[in-house]
Amino acid sequence: MYSHSPINWEDEKDLENRYLQIRQWRNEHIHEVWDDPAALNQFHDTLIKTTVQTAIEKVKSEHGSPPARFAFFLMGSGGRSEQSIWSDQDHGIIFAGSDEMKPYFLHLGEEISNGLHIVGYEFCDGKVMSSNPKWCNSITTWEQQIQDWLEEASWESLRYFSTFYDSRVLLGDESFLIHLKLMALTILQKNSFLYVRLLENISHVKKGIGVLGQLLPESSGKESGTINLKEVVFFPYVNSIRLLALKSGILAPSTLVRFQLLPKYFNHIKNYQSSFEKLLYFRLCYTKFSESYSDVHLLKIAHLSKKDKQELKRIMRDGYKLFSEVKHLIRKGCYDDHASNVSLY
Repeated sequence: MYSHSPINWEDEKDLENRYLQIRQWRNEHIHEVWDDPAALNQFHDTLIKTTVQTAIEKVKSEHGSPPARFAFFLMGSGGRSEQSIWSDQDHGIIFAGSDEMKPYFLHLGEEISNGLHIVGYEFCDGKVMSSNPKWCNSITTWEQQIQDWLEEASWESLRYFSTFYDSRVLLGDESFLIHLKLMALTILQKNSFLYVRLLENISHVKKGIGVLGQLLPESSGKESGTINLKEVVFFPYVNSIRLLALKSGILAPSTLVRFQLLPKYFNHIKNYQSSFEKLLYFRLCYTKFSESYSDVHLLKIAHLSKKDKQELKRIMRDGYKLFSEVKHLIRKGCYDDHASNVSLY
């Protein structure tokens, strides 16, 4: 975790004001970590965890202590520890006990979402937040929901599942999330056709390089002259390695950690790890001065040197090659019998 606390707890008793203090602290200190992806994500963890702890205190002061043990977990880029300078919210809650306790935890989820928004994390457009009943459930209801997602195997339900699988507990009982992931892996291993369905779910890859080797920025609108790093460059890496993580029983959400934990028979896939690491640094280099979440994914081509344009194209080509190789592996079912072994964090 980032070593400095954004709040002097003894000096600040006003819970409402803490959110603003955390936001101010973020603005004053983020420059200390914006050149290092790992340090930046530890910084985000500190911000989010402090915000969640403030929300818990606030709800406790109004409605009493939580009625059951629970886990607050991150998903998306936060779950994978791949956040940039700005990030939106992707989080959920798992609680023990019955669904009669759900109103309390939904209220907590709403307080967390509002607190994070004050601190600087945009609300998720898809409402993947613990203030949404879909993402705040008892363990039993979570079990049923995950089973339903995989049984339905629709485009939407598998998108929900993929979002859920890129998750890690930031505060609370980590065993809740591990239990749900292990249950999901068991279902997948018994229904191998789901890997193909998951592949189909991510089959569209937006190209950023033309047939003549030129970069293909957006040509109209406010994004004109930019390439969306998230959709065009990150997704081929993130989506490919998630699929292999599911097939290999890897619970860890980080793309880098997933690369490292892939079994030896995927060594040819591990060769792409260095390109993904360069991508993480490349993004920070060119987007660290972005002023909002809507801008942080947009890379202005005109700002790139000739050398960096070549580097970006190399990273992109490796991402497309990786996706092509993973697509072939999934469709051909070329896996070692030991692929079902589970690898923990």
